Amino acid sequence: MSEQDLDTHHKALKINLDPRWYGTFAEIGAGQEVVRWFFRVGAAAGTVAKSISAYDMIVSDAIYGSGDRYVSRDRLQAMLDREFMLNVDRLSEKRGDTTAFFAFADTVVARSFKGGNECHGWMGIKFQSRPRDEPSQILIHVRMLDTEASLQQEALGVVGVNLLYGAFFLHHEPDLLIESLLDKLTTGRIEIDVIEFRGIEFRSVDNRLISLKLVQLGLSGAAMFGATGEILQPSEALYKKAVLVERGSFRPPTHVNFDMLECALEKFSNDPAVAGKQVLPIFELTMRNLLNGGDEIDRRDFLARADLLAACGMTVLISDYFEYYRLAAYLAWRTRERIGIVLGVPSLSELFDEKYYTQLPGGILESFGRLFKNDLKLYVYPLRDGKAKALTTIENLPVAPELKKLYGYLADRGSFVDLDNFKQEYLSIFSRDVLKKIAAGDESWREMVPQGVSDLIVKRRFFGYNG
Repeated sequence: MSEQDLDTHHKALKINLDPRWYGTFAEIGAGQEVVRWFFRVGAAAGTVAKSISAYDMIVSDAIYGSGDRYVSRDRLQAMLDREFMLNVDRLSEKRGDTTAFFAFADTVVARSFKGGNECHGWMGIKFQSRPRDEPSQILIHVRMLDTEASLQQEALGVVGVNLLYGAFFLHHEPDLLIESLLDKLTTGRIEIDVIEFRGIEFRSVDNRLISLKLVQLGLSGAAMFGATGEILQPSEALYKKAVLVERGSFRPPTHVNFDMLECALEKFSNDPAVAGKQVLPIFELTMRNLLNGGDEIDRRDFLARADLLAACGMTVLISDYFEYYRLAAYLAWRTRERIGIVLGVPSLSELFDEKYYTQLPGGILESFGRLFKNDLKLYVYPLRDGKAKALTTIENLPVAPELKKLYGYLADRGSFVDLDNFKQEYLSIFSRDVLKKIAAGDESWREMVPQGVSDLIVKRRFFGYNG
């Protein structure tokens, strides 16, 4: 039977029959759904050193230490570290020369009896790929989308077996490992919005590329990472924060990109609904922006943009939400605070193109209903015509005759905020011109981007720089 044809039963049995790995299963919150597979298929004595479910919070704190949240990355890490250490301390003298130890853990909240709660969890494995080796680790965050607790538990067990199998047999091919996580499941049942690789087996893995892969495969609609490259769990990063998102290609990020954000931040922060709240500014890259007109994503090009945004201290969101209303829905699910989207006049004009809404029963009206239902506002940066030097703003944006009344209604209700606090000298800057100047060896491009961006482009020779 090929790797692709293995079902959950055969994956668990293959692990049980392989004498190399031996370890602990620690599961909290939805029963022992993963280890159950290994007992069910037989020969579990070859794999399971211990199975534990510290379901009571007091018991859990006594074993793993106290914490503010039980379904969290920190609690999962504490579980993995303790259980792995215990295996090494207790078993290495007798079987350490022939056995690679592991600890698997999950901490989840499944559908409650009353329902209505968010169903999600953290899951991970800390393992040796060979005896006496340094440990490696994989962490994932899952959202369980089934409406019944029993189905959520079933899906959780399958994901756990897939994760264990991937760690043991596919760790040398991280892309295949990621693709295998939803074997025998669908994205309608499980969403994986965080995956993080660490340790000796994954020393050459860039977790930003792993995040990109999640969105590419449809395992998640979006992924986030911070300025230092750390992978963020979106619900935790956005929780109780007002969010301001600027969409762009950022190839490369220019003065105008940051002026747009700064102008919007000033207006956004003065909104009475935002005053005094913590604001998280985000630069968003859609999958379409990463394709650059082709069918494949250039990973080096993506990392160049990610590195440049990191150099500017930005949080980055990668999403597959080309339609703004889908992006708004994604954010609104994760924060109850005010949401703002920063865009230029050309993007606002494109927003009123009805061809993008043919898949919606209510067309453009439905899209705007979804977009603005939570008092979301669009912060609109002006455009200067290069020849006529005329300025296009929300006041004089050309709109199709049949949509003028709709545009006027949205403008009158305050859905659009004019960014009139812009810097005049930046209006003539476009990323495409920066790239042309770099290709032509015209050093004037440096004046069009922040110094941190220009220094990194030169140092890393991004975008074909050959100065």
